Amino acid sequence: MFLLRSAAVASFLLACGLPYSSAFVGSGLTVTPKDARLRTAVSATASRSTPLGLKMEDPLLLRAARGEKVEMTPVWMMRQAGRHMQEYRELVKKYPTFRERSEIPEVATEISLQPWEAYGVDGCILFSDILTPLPGMGVEFDIKETSGPKLKPLRTKEQIDTMKICSDWSTSMPFVKQTLGELRKRVGNSATVLGFVGLPFTLATYLVEGGTSSEYLEIKKMMYYNPSLLTAMLENLAENIGNYANFQIEAGAQVIQIFDSWAGSLSPEDYDLFAFPYQKMVVNAIKKKHPDVPIIIYIAKSGAHVERMADTGVDIVSLDWTVTIDEARRRIGRDIGLQGNLDPAILYGPEHIIKERTESILKMAKGRHHIMNLGHGIEATTPQPNVKFFVDTVHAFKH
Repeated sequence: MFLLRSAAVASFLLACGLPYSSAFVGSGLTVTPKDARLRTAVSATASRSTPLGLKMEDPLLLRAARGEKVEMTPVWMMRQAGRHMQEYRELVKKYPTFRERSEIPEVATEISLQPWEAYGVDGCILFSDILTPLPGMGVEFDIKETSGPKLKPLRTKEQIDTMKICSDWSTSMPFVKQTLGELRKRVGNSATVLGFVGLPFTLATYLVEGGTSSEYLEIKKMMYYNPSLLTAMLENLAENIGNYANFQIEAGAQVIQIFDSWAGSLSPEDYDLFAFPYQKMVVNAIKKKHPDVPIIIYIAKSGAHVERMADTGVDIVSLDWTVTIDEARRRIGRDIGLQGNLDPAILYGPEHIIKERTESILKMAKGRHHIMNLGHGIEATTPQPNVKFFVDTVHAFKH
């Protein structure tokens, strides 16, 4: 959305081929290009200084993530690029494996852009997986369409010692660099490009369990019987993931979201021993090299750990739907930003419910250091018209 002081100014800029400037926010005309490609063309031009000294501001979501006052609340969705979109399902027919879709740069770029083009979301997140960097550490994996990730379990010292510290992510993951660079070119200043990584404990669950798990019994047995073995794995993962996150930033990511999705399964005591220290190691590695890049942390079922999440040093805590914005503010204060937190199931409901629940969250957030999102990833069978309605509802809301 581009805000102009007057229609005359708009006409003048168009006649001169000059960019719209969000410096004109205030009383005036609102111009919203409906086509994402048109928004890209405008923002790409606007990112360059003009003879009049006009320059487009940084993307909306990036400014909100930094805690700046913004003209409206930005919105994106976890898992926004994926199975709920017909466009994605068509690509699956041509590229049947997840690793093909995420490791062929042209395909990963197209998939990453699909929700931005369809819904006008303010964040364009890299289409990838938290397991993607594992081969760079010497660990192979596969992702089955029906059963999810499959790995050879690492449960002995000898097995864990085969993990390495990746010395060159550009060589190990060239497709990530190419995709992020292409996304930056394609969206310009009309959206923020997000990278993401999995945090050590969650990655360790896959390595020890050999895939997905509901009870995490194998890793918990290792926690209690051989904690030093687990901490050796976690330390290796923390170093690798901190470096991998920095690689994504240097490739073009403007914001990094860090996922410790399964740390919510831990008791507070175990969380403090096996999750928190390694979360902080990754955050410190990013902030040491890129102190101005906003970091968002997300954990599923994290209601008990909100304060701990904030204490990692991140800029934004992404909430699930079990904690209200008001409660989170009371618990962690106003210096930390918040993201979320609509229950994804609400997107199956009628429009009036979607609107009511979305606006309730926006009213609580008051437009202060807040990014609208879901409380978890979007479900694969979510109706696309409802997703569009949700995004439009956020953009239409006036604080």
